Amino acid sequence: MIEKVLTLGLGKVGTLVGVLLSKQFEVTGMDKEQPHYPYELPFRVITGDITDTELMQKLIADHDAVVSALPYFLNKSIALIAHTQGKHYFDLTEDVETTDYIRKLSESGNSVMAPQCGLAPGIIGIIGANLAKDFDTLRSIEMRVGALPKYPNGEMGYSFTWSAAGVVNEYINDAEAIQNGKRKQVISLQGKEAINIEGASYEAFYTSGGLGTMCETYEGKIDKLDYKTIRYPGHCDLMNFLIHELHLKNDKQQLEDILKNAKPPVEEDVVLIYAAAEGWKNGALKRNEFCKSYSPILIDGQSWRAISWTTAASLVAVVEMVANGSLPEKGFIKQEDIPFEGLLATQTGQLFETGTLEEAQLLK
Repeated sequence: MIEKVLTLGLGKVGTLVGVLLSKQFEVTGMDKEQPHYPYELPFRVITGDITDTELMQKLIADHDAVVSALPYFLNKSIALIAHTQGKHYFDLTEDVETTDYIRKLSESGNSVMAPQCGLAPGIIGIIGANLAKDFDTLRSIEMRVGALPKYPNGEMGYSFTWSAAGVVNEYINDAEAIQNGKRKQVISLQGKEAINIEGASYEAFYTSGGLGTMCETYEGKIDKLDYKTIRYPGHCDLMNFLIHELHLKNDKQQLEDILKNAKPPVEEDVVLIYAAAEGWKNGALKRNEFCKSYSPILIDGQSWRAISWTTAASLVAVVEMVANGSLPEKGFIKQEDIPFEGLLATQTGQLFETGTLEEAQLLK
């Protein structure tokens, strides 16, 4: 049973996670400072230090599940407390090392450990696996996601509508892929390709963490499997210059500060999700594709960026599925094992199909 949920980190995504969860669960949100929003949040909000182990043990003990919308480097201690107390745990991390740590925890215990419940990793893996399930023999799965300003400016064509630390982390760390049937590490910001979606031109390139556990799942079953991040043309070369030629890979904090100062968030954004799978069905070679762009929406009369609601909705839908029994009640949950149809059938997951949630509507 999940009745009471603790949501940690009340930035844009974490706050919306709390809003969406509060439609079905009793929610407490926590951050180090009181969030400043021009409207009243529909859940209890408290302040506290996330690194205060004694405080977190008491708080988590009073809830059935904990959701972390914190920076990836704060998740290990929270996951450990949740695991020790037998509480369900969900997060949005793209960090491979953090996920490996949480997965080891899940080898014992009686609760769900479900990291990587965002966009990529997250719903892109759910969609990719859904496209692949129809084939007798698989040949390839390609997955691409972009969180972009709707109206790009400057040569970088970007704005930081989500964690700069997360973006820098996925640009610097190596990525995983399957090429020619072999699982391997590939260098992020490499493998650049041109991509056209709905008549617009973009580029896509390797970044770390987007596949989650999919290489492990499909190893030995597929010739090609990869994930790439979508950006406007020119972005990849500029990031390579900053990270490698200027050696800012050795000073992540300075790189984050430069990027956040140069490219502040914008309200008008777009999230692009593209996936394709190829294989043989009844002896014939076929290709399945999924392509959608998502815009800001109104929920409870408030506007939410596309990156905020798509990330939050993916996570909340997984919480719903654990609560309603359509996912296992304990152990590590791989995103590719989550049925896409089941996610779309949840109250929150319907957003990915219809763009609406009861009174929510597309922002015109």
